[in-house]
Amino acid sequence: MTVSEQDSTDSKESDSVKEKLDWSCWLIVASLVGAFGSSFLYGYNLSVVNAPTLYIKSFYNESWERRHGHPIDQDTLTLLWSVTVSIFAIGGLVGTLLVKLIGKVLGRKHTLLVNNGFAISAALLMACSLQAGAFEMLIVGRFIMGVDGGIALSALPMYLNEISPKAIRGSLGQVTAIFICVGVFVGQLLGLPELLGKESTWPYLFGVIAVPALVQLVTLPFLPESPRYLLFEKHDQAGAEKAFRTFLGKEDVSREVEEVLAESRLQRNIHLVSVLELLRSPFVRWQVITVVVTMASYQLCGLNAIWFYTNSIFGKAGVPPEKIPYITLSTGGIETLAAIFSGLVIERLGRRPLLMGGFGLMTLFFGILTVTLTLQDHAPWIPYLSIVCILAIIGSFCSGPGGIPFILTGEFFQQPQRPAAFIIAGTVNWLSNFAVGLLFPFIQKSLDTYCFLVFAAICLTGAIYFYFVLPETKNRTHAEISQAFAKRNKAYPPEENTDSSVSDNKVARRPEQDSASTLDNYVKNGIV
Repeated sequence: MTVSEQDSTDSKESDSVKEKLDWSCWLIVASLVGAFGSSFLYGYNLSVVNAPTLYIKSFYNESWERRHGHPIDQDTLTLLWSVTVSIFAIGGLVGTLLVKLIGKVLGRKHTLLVNNGFAISAALLMACSLQAGAFEMLIVGRFIMGVDGGIALSALPMYLNEISPKAIRGSLGQVTAIFICVGVFVGQLLGLPELLGKESTWPYLFGVIAVPALVQLVTLPFLPESPRYLLFEKHDQAGAEKAFRTFLGKEDVSREVEEVLAESRLQRNIHLVSVLELLRSPFVRWQVITVVVTMASYQLCGLNAIWFYTNSIFGKAGVPPEKIPYITLSTGGIETLAAIFSGLVIERLGRRPLLMGGFGLMTLFFGILTVTLTLQDHAPWIPYLSIVCILAIIGSFCSGPGGIPFILTGEFFQQPQRPAAFIIAGTVNWLSNFAVGLLFPFIQKSLDTYCFLVFAAICLTGAIYFYFVLPETKNRTHAEISQAFAKRNKAYPPEENTDSSVSDNKVARRPEQDSASTLDNYVKNGIV
């Protein structure tokens, strides 16, 4: 064997060992526990209100009649039900705006821990609403669960992004999307009449919410805080080193610590950036625009409209009404499988192809679905084609657009900018969610089956934008991602230049030799 062949073999073995070390036991535990008590609950609350809709409306009517002596009129009942569903998004917006304040004081892990208090209190309110005869408890509980979701969908991606090695950052980030889909599926499953979807047991559907929150509450304290948060904001190097050893599953973490210390020294005088400062910064202008477009596309792509049409399409395909809830489970199953597929291939294919491919396929299937819904009475087999289109749209969404927006928000921005970036992303996410819930009935009433052409246009616009603007972020550092956007921003942050110099320095010598003194010289000479 030649020297070059031996070097190549050693390099492959080294890469293989590194890959095994990346997926440490505690890293997997942190992602599963974090997602189970956070994004799982978000997905669960999206679907849990569907099964008991009739029973909840009956409860509202009985409570109203008991208080006022007459049944509730239909307009008021519709309004109360709309508020019950949509107030979840309002709570999510409030939670998103609270993340930066809570996260700055408590850190990523403790923010997730405190968030469990919202989930448990909401579960108690909603589970006891029927017994107390107060429908207001259900509405307030939905609002509090929205606050929980808003905090969770910002704090969890930040935590996972900061504890994961860059080689598996995408796969670990997809855990958020996978557990959203699992939550939707479990909500559909528990809503079956044989389980909790009965008139006497529907409050327990909401009481179940306390279980994942309690699991996270008793498990997460045994896991370390984000090492990047400890180094950047708490200046606790010993704690950060211990956290790195736990999450990476190895003793020598000097390289990882030095990389974060280098970024920390270069940004030592930079405070946490506010939302207004981030919006005004020319260095991240296109990153912010891309996050806004990504999050808006995520919510406005029409998946909520699909849920609205599912039951009617299944009914017209000849599925008996009593069987529809069981067939609907297939949509949750497709969601989960597609999200798992995305998690397995995201580090091979990259973020960009999955986003463009997902939205591109959704455009295609929305077009076909419009045709099949328009012509569904012309042949008995056409409604079945509509069912296939629905499943294909759901699969296309979850294979890329369903989880990658949260990953990109963490990858685009440096540590001081990240909390403000998640506030912007979360605000767009929840406002878009609320807008779809508010406007879709009017769009559907005006355009009928042609309403899906609106969503096809949104998906196509998103795919085109990502083709021309979005760089690939797979296995790239934050500095390299900033460099990819620098030409389009027409502004290059000086600290990134210095970071590049530091990277070049590290190629030439061992990280521990004298990189610290070199960085300090950069700072003293006024390069930063």
